[in-house]
Amino acid sequence: MHGDIRDPEAVGKAMAGCDLVLNFAAESHVDRSIETPGEFIQTDVYGVFVLCEEARRQKVRRFIQVSTDEVYGEVLEGYSSEDWPLAPRSPYAASKAGGDRLAYAYHATYGLPVVVTRCSNNYGPRQYPEKLMSLFITNAIDDEPLPVYGTGLNRRDWLHVDDHCAALILLLEAPGVDGETFNIGGQNEVDVLTVTDTILQLLGKPRTLIRHVEDRPGHDRRYAVDSSKLTRVTGWKPTVGFEDGSRGTVDWYRKNESWWRPIKQGEFRVYY
Repeated sequence: MHGDIRDPEAVGKAMAGCDLVLNFAAESHVDRSIETPGEFIQTDVYGVFVLCEEARRQKVRRFIQVSTDEVYGEVLEGYSSEDWPLAPRSPYAASKAGGDRLAYAYHATYGLPVVVTRCSNNYGPRQYPEKLMSLFITNAIDDEPLPVYGTGLNRRDWLHVDDHCAALILLLEAPGVDGETFNIGGQNEVDVLTVTDTILQLLGKPRTLIRHVEDRPGHDRRYAVDSSKLTRVTGWKPTVGFEDGSRGTVDWYRKNESWWRPIKQGEFRVYY
């Protein structure tokens, strides 16, 4: 069903008869959150409220709130564990922290069987082409510039979508985890310039496509999470290395232009 998570009627219809709920829905592009923070609060906080209210009415067996490693803020050294203080530095990260804690509050207050997950940067097939890797791949295919913020040395941990989904499936059925929070990291810490070079090499494109542009406000230099709790509880470990995952992702976008080309028109093109 196609609907808006801020709409109780749409949410009620979508959740009717469901045992398990996973909330991936979010405004998720940091750049856009800087320009229109109110939209992020509406979707990422109020939308979670609507979902939790309906999940409580439906008496679902488990509700997974998909959060982000960005709620920890900038992590220059070491790895964030689940009990680290939250220090979001962008409207996006702050809105996700709000939804993250609101979902937990529904567990603490009403007994809703909530599990919160905080994942690192996702990549892989079918990712909306405003994210770094999907944008850069599709731009490079068309010989368009790849806009790198600042020095390009900001580091992220890259989690392949298949590994993320495998972790979530395990958490749907794991016993005794209601009210718990779990980090999900890919163990592939790579800076933006390395990601960019990898894409260009896989596509056989020149480095002259790289355009260093003015850095965005409050750009966090590094995120990194400790996923040992998830491994200890479920046995999960990431299986897709960055090299293989990047190659597979580039191949998918190269073979599926009919999927992403219509997306990069209209409102998307006006924004960029």
